[in-house]
Amino acid sequence: MKRLIIPVLFAFLLPVLSVAQPTGETIDKIVAIVGEKIIMLSDVETQYWQLVMQGEKQTDELRCSILEELMLQKMLLTQAENDSLDVSDDQVDGEIERRLRYFIAQLGSPEALEKYYNKSIPEIKDEFRDLIKDQLLVQQMQNKITENVSVSPAEVKKYFNSLSPDSIPFVDSELEIGQIVVIPEPSESDKQVIYQKISELRTRILKGESFEALARLYSEDPGSAKKGGELGMFSRGQMYPEFEGAAFSLKNPGDVSEIIETPAGYHVLQLIERKGDYINVRHILLIVKASPTDLYAGKMKLDSVYNQIVSGALTFAQASDKFNPKDYKGNGGLMMNPYGGSTKFKPSEIDATVFFTIDKLEAGSISKPVLFQTDDAKEGYRILYLKSRSTPHKATLGEDYNLITQYALDYKKRQALDKWIQSKKNSTYVKIMDDYKSCLFKYKWE
Repeated sequence: MKRLIIPVLFAFLLPVLSVAQPTGETIDKIVAIVGEKIIMLSDVETQYWQLVMQGEKQTDELRCSILEELMLQKMLLTQAENDSLDVSDDQVDGEIERRLRYFIAQLGSPEALEKYYNKSIPEIKDEFRDLIKDQLLVQQMQNKITENVSVSPAEVKKYFNSLSPDSIPFVDSELEIGQIVVIPEPSESDKQVIYQKISELRTRILKGESFEALARLYSEDPGSAKKGGELGMFSRGQMYPEFEGAAFSLKNPGDVSEIIETPAGYHVLQLIERKGDYINVRHILLIVKASPTDLYAGKMKLDSVYNQIVSGALTFAQASDKFNPKDYKGNGGLMMNPYGGSTKFKPSEIDATVFFTIDKLEAGSISKPVLFQTDDAKEGYRILYLKSRSTPHKATLGEDYNLITQYALDYKKRQALDKWIQSKKNSTYVKIMDDYKSCLFKYKWE
């Protein structure tokens, strides 16, 4: 039987998605009891229809899988409470805010979320507080059960050798990429020129010119300029602290901030509206850039570094340690993949400007200095290094040891969790109602 692990994130959506269920009179009722905790038919059905909407087939097996997953969660929650595991209010609040930001981004605004739920933001928070707390406790309990699980090299090898040929994972092409960068710092005179420009824009706004029109014409934030500088609703913790401080100090719609400086540059803000803990502002951003002279000097410096590497006077790692800024020195100058936490990237995970440069390189070679922009739009030059490029293949121990180790560790954690469940279910009261007694569960519950 196919087992489903219901993502915690999706559970937050379930009350909304229940409206997508087929219409008709269905009387809610208890379908299972685990310890002192009950599972209702509506709990199963809301998750069932959510997964159907995501592409799962409509089968009784799916309903059975969902019920068993809910029973496992109730057992973990009961043990978490028995072990006095604790989740702080700050943890719960932080998780609620994280999920709210996600759904607001998906729906477009807090108003859209409120309309979807037919509840205010504070009401949504109150309704799901206990649910989120339970989910965090379940996660804690699961982590506690598996916290001491590890795998030895012998176990990794044994796990890999036990896989059937069809079960060996397929590994896409992966690349390891390094960079050595020079990002010239703007001079005080460069900063003063930009400050004067934004001061003039602010004066024009205060004299009555349209903030929206000036943002479209002059703002250097590509995401918001075309929308007249409007950022959309956001809460604290999403922007630069200096930006949030200025935004949340504005009292009335139309109020204009003083000029503020963030790592991105100089800003002027205008309040559009406030709604509870959320705020919507327009802003004009002018980026402080180094002068063309300083930028060219950075390129010349990297030309020299390029020649030293190509001649063999320095390895790439040595050159990175000697010339890279502090934030770029780690891992011998290799980029870290934010998705996987390693130095390996799939082609689809690489920025297009990087890919077009390294795609022409042989493994082990470097590019000449190329112009680039940092995430906060500062300009600089960099040398790119293609350390390795693998071809798509079935995983092998030699080439993909770290990947196989993670698979083996996950497998051993599942075994530890299964062993814990087997021991606990015999001492835990479990009652499954008649409608679900015919399910082919993984565990023998009764």
